[in-house]
Amino acid sequence: MPKTKTAEKSARSSVRKAERNKAIRSGAKSKITRAEKLIASKQGAEAGAAVTEAISSLDRAAKRKVIHANTAARKKSRLMKKLNASNKQ
Repeated sequence: MPKTKTAEKSARSSVRKAERNKAIRSGAKSKITRAEKLIASKQGAEAGAAVTEAISSLDRAAKRKVIHANTAARKKSRLMKKLNASNKQ
């Protein structure tokens, strides 16, 4: 239990921020998964659009400090690597 009024307020704001961050993180993960499934099913144009959308959501999450910038960069890099490999075949 928080002891002071400021600690109480901080606890409330923590809960709000955690909810918001969870939604942003979850949305980014969903978009990445969707892009990977499209890449695996060899749907080139749709996969490219999905990858663009996933990269955009990763950038937004990193900008808001929900995920670390290097984590976003790593995930974007791996996603593009998969897309480029599927386009070569």
